[in-house]
Amino acid sequence: MENYVNKLLNAFEEDLDLKTDEFTLKKAYQSIGCAYQKKWISNILPHELTSRSIKDTVNSIMTMSEGDNFYKEFPDKISTPDYGDNWGRFANYIELNNRAIADMDKEKTCCGIINSIKLLPAIPPSAKSWANCIILSQIFPNIYGDGYNKGSEENSIYGLKLNCGYSKNIICDKIKNKISPEEQFMAFNMLAHFRGIKTGFRTIISEGQMKISYPDREENFRWHNDKHVEIYISEMTKLMKLGFEAMFVDSAKHIGGYDMENYTGVGALPDYSLAQEIFHEIRAKSGKTTICFIGEKSTDDFMRYENMGLNAGTDYITGDDYKKVKELSEYFKYNRNYAPGVEIENDNYGGGISYEQRLHRIRTALFGFHLASDKLPSFMQTNDIFPLRYDTNTHKIMMENQSYSNNKDKNNHIENLFSKKDGRNYNHKVGEIFAHALCL
Repeated sequence: MENYVNKLLNAFEEDLDLKTDEFTLKKAYQSIGCAYQKKWISNILPHELTSRSIKDTVNSIMTMSEGDNFYKEFPDKISTPDYGDNWGRFANYIELNNRAIADMDKEKTCCGIINSIKLLPAIPPSAKSWANCIILSQIFPNIYGDGYNKGSEENSIYGLKLNCGYSKNIICDKIKNKISPEEQFMAFNMLAHFRGIKTGFRTIISEGQMKISYPDREENFRWHNDKHVEIYISEMTKLMKLGFEAMFVDSAKHIGGYDMENYTGVGALPDYSLAQEIFHEIRAKSGKTTICFIGEKSTDDFMRYENMGLNAGTDYITGDDYKKVKELSEYFKYNRNYAPGVEIENDNYGGGISYEQRLHRIRTALFGFHLASDKLPSFMQTNDIFPLRYDTNTHKIMMENQSYSNNKDKNNHIENLFSKKDGRNYNHKVGEIFAHALCL
């Protein structure tokens, strides 16, 4: 396997000789108790990391090496953190909106994967008993103007094109002749795995929100078109082969026409049996046994989701009531394949949760059990780790791609996207919660 981290460093004309990062030593938090070697950066604002060089980021990640083994060059072989084949049933999923933190240079948007790499030092690593998993919001081109920030115009992540590569919002175009888009994803995954973090991506299944692109034309996606289904499976399988292991399925609750009166997507959804086939084929063709599928929303018809091939479901219970979460964990302790999860915030969040309520939900999600081995999965957004500024919200940055720069500088955009003084204090408090949880 090629060393894609070294290839990334070379693409930015950086040398491969890694050094201890003093910035990281000053900022690093560590787990309390038996997992004291687990470290991450907290009490931080995102722009303080995205403004650093890619070499600084790799040095930072190496400085926090869990085994205290400092490699002078990034290792050639990195394995995904091993939590068994059904790790997804217990994981904490943190969705990182990689488009929102992309570089915005005037009207152009790019390099979301590079800034996602730069934020990796600030994502807490996995605990002893369960994994933390980053879900990237965007991988494929979006329909409404990929590669551009368009103010308050609709530019939704929920509309995508398949069969035409990857989003210009996400890929670093200026280095793609030295390291391909696929290799940029592989570098991200290698660095995340070194950090002890699993990775995945968000995708959609509403056919009215997808297109198939060919060199000479585009077609509206249709689930009854076998060729389209084949392309869908192929595109998702490719990503799994690049190192991702989780697929967040938007609107999965409604597959097979279930509860359609509450369906807000556009277009038909796959039949239940077709969804089973799709998930099976992605697992089989990727050659991985560790892939997990997360379904957006869960109901009390749990066997329906488990038999579909899902490992976790969102939006069943929030972290507001610790006692109820603990009872639900006890109820599911014998099911090691599927469980509904504890939600801190979802992608439709439009505001209204205080910092205190959010922190309480995180505590409940991370400690709501009798035994750590019975923990429920949980679901967080970027906003739960790095609070957004007061006049935007998670759903807004999913629907729009707006630059918050007041001088068109890419670092100024990221600085202004997030809350500042109170955001730093909140991030510190999140760090304290994880510090007590990672030894479980």
